[in-house]
Amino acid sequence: MTPTNQSVATRILVVDDSRVVRKVARRILEEAGYDVAEAGDGAQALAQCHVTLPDVVLLDWNMPVMNGIDCLRGLRRDFGPDEPSVILCTTENGADFIVSAIEAGAQEYIMKPFDDAILIGKLEQLGLTGRRQ
Repeated sequence: MTPTNQSVATRILVVDDSRVVRKVARRILEEAGYDVAEAGDGAQALAQCHVTLPDVVLLDWNMPVMNGIDCLRGLRRDFGPDEPSVILCTTENGADFIVSAIEAGAQEYIMKPFDDAILIGKLEQLGLTGRRQ
C-alpha cells in the first residue's frame, strides 16, 4: 500500500521524430522532476497512451506515420477533451497553425527551439509541477 503523503511524478510523453529533440526535452523534464516516456511518431504515441495514459503529451506537429494533429484528434476521440493535456510543439508560427492546434484540442502551443524556461513555464500554466500528490 502506497502512503498518501508520497508524491508521484507527473507523467509526460514526449513525441517527436527527432531523437535529439526527445533527448533535450527528456533532460529538461527529468531535471524538473517529471517522469518522462518517449515516442517517435503519433501512432506510437497513441498506442502508448492506451497502455499508460500520461498526464501531458508534448507533441510535435510534423512527423512521419501519423502527424501531431492526427494524433491529437485520436487522443481526443479516445480519451475525451481534457485528458491528457497536450502541448503542441512545432516550428510553424502562423496564426492558422495555432488556431488549428487549439481547435483540435491542444491546451498549449510552443515553438521550437524551446528552452527550459519555456517548457517548464507552459507546464506551470497548465497547473502541473514535477511532482503531484
